[in-house]
Amino acid sequence: MQLHLMKCKIHRARVTQAELHYEGSLTVDAGLMEAAGLLPHEMVKVYNVDNGERFETYVIPGPAGSGVICLNGAAARKGQVGDRLIIVATCWLEEAQARKHRPQVVLVDDENRPRPMLASRQPELPLAS
Repeated sequence: MQLHLMKCKIHRARVTQAELHYEGSLTVDAGLMEAAGLLPHEMVKVYNVDNGERFETYVIPGPAGSGVICLNGAAARKGQVGDRLIIVATCWLEEAQARKHRPQVVLVDDENRPRPMLASRQPELPLAS
């Protein structure tokens, strides 16, 4: 049996740009992508904390260290500059793998720079069988 789990997330990233007439996707600072473990063109679910919008798209890398989070194409209708997003990638794992899996969580500051995560905020380990 396979289980559907959170692979990684970038938590509360601030939208820095919106480009309606781009062909589509979500541009994310390449450094944030690497920190989270996201690959170029990986599908993500995006949750807009400020307006409640939810959508799915794929990520493309922006300049590392730029803090860019850009809604492109149709996604530009789902938020505006300054909105906070939760960007989540998921994976399918066999149950034994799922029990050992720890998702990578990247918290960011107001400039979309990674910040340390307190131990008390680390995801709980799954229960052993």
